Amino acid sequence: MPYPEGHKLKVRGRIIESAAKAIRASGVQGISVPFIMKGAGLTHGGFYSHFDNKEQLVAETCRFAISETIALLQKAADKETQAPKIHAVIHFYLSPQHRDQTEVGCILPALSGEVSRMSDEVREVFTEELQRMIDFISDLAEVDPLTGQALLSLMVGTIVLARSVSDAELSDSLLSTGRQHAKDLIKTSVQS
Repeated sequence: MPYPEGHKLKVRGRIIESAAKAIRASGVQGISVPFIMKGAGLTHGGFYSHFDNKEQLVAETCRFAISETIALLQKAADKETQAPKIHAVIHFYLSPQHRDQTEVGCILPALSGEVSRMSDEVREVFTEELQRMIDFISDLAEVDPLTGQALLSLMVGTIVLARSVSDAELSDSLLSTGRQHAKDLIKTSVQS
């Protein structure tokens, strides 16, 4: 009996979702195809009927995860009623919850350290998706693209460092300082 229409696409989606969660939590080098497939509730033997290799999966996962992050950040912005909407995004991105829940957070901090050693295909997709995040942040903050680059760099760098240290007070301080400097960067850009 054949599978229902759309079955293969649904399975592929489950694999990508599993990969996104795993990469966010452990990076690309820290996970295996069997681990990803198990997370999707599948055996690893079926992987190659959906993807040519792990790097193709990483590239598609990057696209999926950035779309998820943009939707999440847009939702945070849409809830803001008084302050500039970008402030809600800054508070959400540089929050203890985002720091601590790596498996559902932004994929940029997880991939940034590894992507330079990956294939051209992955690097091209990462570049496209990074640009999409810069555009989203720039548009929401109503700043020029260079300021958007600086703002996103500040946010990603802050979350990377806040996740990296073993001192809880320092981690919280990094988040707080990052939030303040991100807002200051926007304020300075608007005044210029």
